Amino acid sequence: MLLNRSSSGERWRVRPDGPDKVTGKLAYLTDMTAPGMLMGSVLRSPHPHAKIIAIRTEMALKLPGVAAVLTHKDIPGMNAYGIAAQDQPVFCFDRVRYIGDAVAAVAAETLETAERALSLIEVEYELLPIVEDPQAALEKDSPQLHPHGNVLHRNGYSRGDAERAFAACSFIVEELYDSPRQMHTYMETEGGLFVPEEDGRLTVYSPTQHGFMDRLQLSRITGLPETDIRIVSSPIGGSFGGKDELNVQPYGALLALFTKQPVKIHHSRWESVRAGLKRHPMKIWMKTGINKEGYLVAHQVRITADTGPYATLGAEVLNFTTEHVIGPYRYEHVDVASVSVYTNNGMSGEFRGFGGNQAIFALEGQIERLAAHLGMDAWEFRRLNMRKASDPGPYGHPIAPTNGADQVWHALASSELWQNRLAPEALQPEKPWIRTGIGASFVMHGAGLGVGIPDPAGGRLVLAKDGRIEAVFGYEECGQGLLATLEQMLIEQFGFGTQDIRLIIGDTDVVPDSGSTTASRATSMMWKSLQHLRPVFTARLLEAAGRHLSMPTDQLIVGAGGVRVKQDPKQLLISYEKLAELTEEPIMAETDFSFPTTVSPMTGAHFLYTFAAAAVKVQINTLTGRVQVLNQFHTVAAGPVMNPQGYLGQIEGGAVMALGYTLTEEAMMSKGFYVTRNLDTYLIPTLADVRGSIEVLPIETLNEGDEYGPRGIGEIGSIGLAPAIAAAVYDAVGKWIHKLPIDPSELHERPTFIQKAVNVDEK
Repeated sequence: MLLNRSSSGERWRVRPDGPDKVTGKLAYLTDMTAPGMLMGSVLRSPHPHAKIIAIRTEMALKLPGVAAVLTHKDIPGMNAYGIAAQDQPVFCFDRVRYIGDAVAAVAAETLETAERALSLIEVEYELLPIVEDPQAALEKDSPQLHPHGNVLHRNGYSRGDAERAFAACSFIVEELYDSPRQMHTYMETEGGLFVPEEDGRLTVYSPTQHGFMDRLQLSRITGLPETDIRIVSSPIGGSFGGKDELNVQPYGALLALFTKQPVKIHHSRWESVRAGLKRHPMKIWMKTGINKEGYLVAHQVRITADTGPYATLGAEVLNFTTEHVIGPYRYEHVDVASVSVYTNNGMSGEFRGFGGNQAIFALEGQIERLAAHLGMDAWEFRRLNMRKASDPGPYGHPIAPTNGADQVWHALASSELWQNRLAPEALQPEKPWIRTGIGASFVMHGAGLGVGIPDPAGGRLVLAKDGRIEAVFGYEECGQGLLATLEQMLIEQFGFGTQDIRLIIGDTDVVPDSGSTTASRATSMMWKSLQHLRPVFTARLLEAAGRHLSMPTDQLIVGAGGVRVKQDPKQLLISYEKLAELTEEPIMAETDFSFPTTVSPMTGAHFLYTFAAAAVKVQINTLTGRVQVLNQFHTVAAGPVMNPQGYLGQIEGGAVMALGYTLTEEAMMSKGFYVTRNLDTYLIPTLADVRGSIEVLPIETLNEGDEYGPRGIGEIGSIGLAPAIAAAVYDAVGKWIHKLPIDPSELHERPTFIQKAVNVDEK
């Protein structure tokens, strides 16, 4: 099934949240208001690194309309947060480590008053030397940003003897790859509404990808029991990992509890740039050797990641990168060492792909270069060296058997885009300064959080009193189409009708902890949950119907509208509404389990992997150096497609995000300050940048006996495009790309017709 915008069929449905989104009727959490609401604002450091000498709030407190001015002295619980490591202060008290660090927060009757109050807070600073280069941060004489130094985390993996093996290699490629700091640029910037309830509880309406983790962290900060905090976390106007960590929640919660009034905070775009997370910039050095037959022999990698001032999930991202620089290939000798370093640059954190983007850009760059040295077609070179279906994972650990690598290799090799790369019409256009090229890449991407990290899953089905079947999950809808996918699975697996279903997500008061809406896991875990729930819930529905109908359950089935006759499914016997009315005890089924993991000593090692391949055709204007992507082909081996619209949207959206990562996006910094402060200078792709066709070919077959169901595809569409474009650029102009985004100045060529004109004039 080739997915594209012209596809049609009964599986293409209107998204449950679609009409309200496209008409603007949908209210995001940051659109909410409440009676008596105050506006909150946060005072942030103007310096990337400084010692705090004094904080004076007296003038701000005297300003009419100000209800509260809070500093570190007003925190009843822990003055720190972070999902994995609680090293980021809610309010700084001794020093600030980046220009987004919070020092105080204000609640006032209007936003203007709040901002005026911030200007009246006096903070006395003593400037300190900054650390902006991650490599320099590792030097002994570098300023130390934390008591334990400038190293957040180190990781590594080795087998064999890579150094010794290089001596026997026929060809060796050594390259340093440089990837940028990228912004999430979601439509809805960070914000929320925080409401203190009359019974002493706190309700938080704020976008997040893991409401239960937010609840835990806010409990630590506020001193409230977790059960006294309610997190409502959907719908979200975009996240891509950037709202996985706390952002405004500590400040809104503290201000609301202190003032006993609702408080709203909503970041401006500049505030989001300044304080929000970005993709980890990384430098990845690789040295890879092959023998004369073209087989990979030795692979050595050194990774340096800039995590910024605090940990966030920097260690976990580094672990993922360490695993994925090995990728879907076979080597006799491997030596990988990685480090994540604190700096005074902006905050780095979770971002779609989670370190895989950086890893695959570098790894696929090596594969292309090695094939060129060998004089071999790069796609054939991949087949020569790629993993087999029964091979272990990158660390030599057991994984779910999969033939995905071979499947996507053959699918791309057979694609029209790839087949036409040697056709005359695929060669150069008539204009001599325009060059075209075609390139491809190969991706292996782990799903779930991996070994050693709690990764709960589960859900609940219940027949509500009004006859609706409620599907209750602790996930968030952040634009990825989760609600549509869940509805589709309920219809296809149970036979329910759209009108029978009520979807409930993202409210910690009513949903189970299904784990985070991250790591390409939500669809997989919803599918697995429904597999657990279907026999139990169906049996309970039929048992209740059988009692009221005085019929044996083996003559009944569930279907659209209610319970039906098994031999004549068109015959409705009892509606779900009537069944609920007649049943005293709720009909319910629950499941609770964990994402499948492997046996490995390496924290973060994965068990389920998705494979993908991407091919692109690019056009380069050698007068300007600008690269345009003309056509794309993506094939993904992720098991059965649950929601064709959502599937296509995820791959297309990921590809456009990768287009920016490759060609235009870089949150540039200089001496700890952002150079690109807004979307007028930070250039994200628009529809005008998406040329030609984007074809998506899903491979739905899984290995025989595979019980894990569909793999998530929320990230994999964003990973393979950068190396494919880099390969296409080399095909077009013969220049290797090692740094992103691609610098147009490196692709300038002096056209021969201009050179000839100059020569004539000289004569």
